[in-house]
Amino acid sequence: MALIKVDAEPAEVGFDASRLARIDRHFRRYVDDGLLAGWTVAVSRRGRVAYLSHQGMRDLDAELPVTDDTIWRIYSMTKPITSVAAMMLYEQGALELTDPVARFIPSFAGARTYKAGPALNPSTVPVTEPVRVWHLLTHTSGLTYGFHHAHPVDEMYRLRGFDYSGPPGVDLATACDQLAELPLLFEPGTEWNYGVSTDVLGRVVEVASGQPFETFLDEHVLGPLGMDETRWWVDEPDLDRLATLYMRGPDGGLAANTALGEEVTRPPVLHAGGGGLVSTVGDYHRFTQMLLRGGELDGVRLLGPRTVAYMTRNHLPGGADMETIGRPIFAESAYRGVGFGLGFSTVVDAVVGRVLTSPGEFAWGGVASTAFYVDPAEDMTAMFFTQFLPSSTYPIRPRLRALVAQALVD
Repeated sequence: MALIKVDAEPAEVGFDASRLARIDRHFRRYVDDGLLAGWTVAVSRRGRVAYLSHQGMRDLDAELPVTDDTIWRIYSMTKPITSVAAMMLYEQGALELTDPVARFIPSFAGARTYKAGPALNPSTVPVTEPVRVWHLLTHTSGLTYGFHHAHPVDEMYRLRGFDYSGPPGVDLATACDQLAELPLLFEPGTEWNYGVSTDVLGRVVEVASGQPFETFLDEHVLGPLGMDETRWWVDEPDLDRLATLYMRGPDGGLAANTALGEEVTRPPVLHAGGGGLVSTVGDYHRFTQMLLRGGELDGVRLLGPRTVAYMTRNHLPGGADMETIGRPIFAESAYRGVGFGLGFSTVVDAVVGRVLTSPGEFAWGGVASTAFYVDPAEDMTAMFFTQFLPSSTYPIRPRLRALVAQALVD
């Protein structure tokens, strides 16, 4: 088990301890006011943990507190892990970023783009640019999510069973074939839209590697990094460590979302590279440290440093940010000044974004309000774990960045 512990005095790595304490004071109010059941924050610099704090409960009814070994649904924080797996195959020559996805999933050869009309009777046209691996990594594929509720294509996804998860009993290969039958929102490469691109990327990993996607992740990413607690489901011996998934109830208080929350208590049929994993703060900390160190941790190298640097550059067309080129969908923080690389958001202009952070900071989060970011300029990582849907409810991510940055004094 990759447990995390504080191993540096704040001053040793350039933090003011009294200023770091502001993180606790600020986010404790979320628990005191009944906005969140509980949370964990961890901040590291120069490879050492300077701040680790838990507040509140992982399960309110059972009165179980948040602890170092609490298991969290990380949802879309699965995406960077899947993206790393794909880029490992890129480094091995098993795929090219310019490869049409149809090379690995033939059903995508017939991709069409939405033109007009309602979900039940849309007008579509054939794509002129095929969906490529690069489009999946950058979310410029034209794929979407059913839960956006922003476009007729989103409704088409929901009608086919693609909402927060996929249709019951459908495996990854079948799900990707079904997604290929639905129209794209736009011509690939022309816009940015958050969607199931990384789920499809998981199928690409599966075909390119010749292994089931979950096996490839276990053998080549999670296992080598010692992320033994990062997995697809939580079995009986560990269920008491799994945090309850909450949302806002009819009375305004916290209510458990048991329907969605219990999905991770049984083995999945669909291993979703875009949002299927659970993890712990200790495990995900190892993943962020590997990224910060340019693809290597404790003598295990997953990626070359130049690959990591390439992944965390802005790959959006014309160097645009997500605000300019993206579709208007839910988001916890503004997309101004923030581009997107190969699996991560990346800060292009912190001034435009109105958030105290460094250019080149790369990050992502999950729909249950988990988040992480890596700041190479400051040699620093930060993570926030909780379980509240949806992540757009509270401004956790920008507040975390500001609270961490203001504590740096060297």
